Amino acid sequence: MLDDRIVRVKVTGRFACFTRPDLKVERMTYPCMTPSAARGILDSILWKPEFQWYVRRILVLNPVKFTTIKRNEINSKQGRSPIVIEAKRTQRNSVVLKDVAYIIEASIYQKERTDKNRPEKYIGMTTGKEGMFPRRVKKGQCWRRPYLGTREFAAEFMEPDGTEQVIKEIIPIGSMLFDMFYDANGKPQPLFFHDVAIRNGVLDCEVPENDKMMQSSHIQLPIDSELSASVYEFNQREEEAAS
Repeated sequence: MLDDRIVRVKVTGRFACFTRPDLKVERMTYPCMTPSAARGILDSILWKPEFQWYVRRILVLNPVKFTTIKRNEINSKQGRSPIVIEAKRTQRNSVVLKDVAYIIEASIYQKERTDKNRPEKYIGMTTGKEGMFPRRVKKGQCWRRPYLGTREFAAEFMEPDGTEQVIKEIIPIGSMLFDMFYDANGKPQPLFFHDVAIRNGVLDCEVPENDKMMQSSHIQLPIDSELSASVYEFNQREEEAAS
């Protein structure tokens, strides 16, 4: 069930690289944040197994500016054997975005909802009784540091102050990677949406591909795992502090 309330968070950064998967050798960024990158930022601020983030819109605040940098990368995937950096290092050019700022608008989707699992608990916006997400945004809290496409490009996040203005441009994109969809067996496959464009500074993400993503399965951690226990303990402390 998709909740109709919308949360907004502003994200800024000096550089960003939302890599196009169709260019495999040199990195080339999309002209704006992808829905999967937006979901990753939201998950970094607040992740709960009880719901999924439904990204509605991405607002582009700064003019789109590209720049080129050269970075050391590794031309091999990590496997069971250690990678010898000196033998696998390679230099690659990257076309990245510079001085970016976005507002992410999103809601939460829940397959099951109970009295103990109400949306107000996570995204409530009543003054003095804010949900977990608005509180964490105000305090600058996150599970892990959010980033803009690649981990080198850390992101700052904050509440929008109401003075932000989107760019007044139409920027065609064509085909864009929407997200990674996991089937019932946990097998991933890329999910694209087509004929995409930034229209007057807005990337509309309310498309059929988004509805399909709400049915994506994600492999859950074993309930007796150390990480699962740590997440549960953290959630309990956070809920006690909010009560």
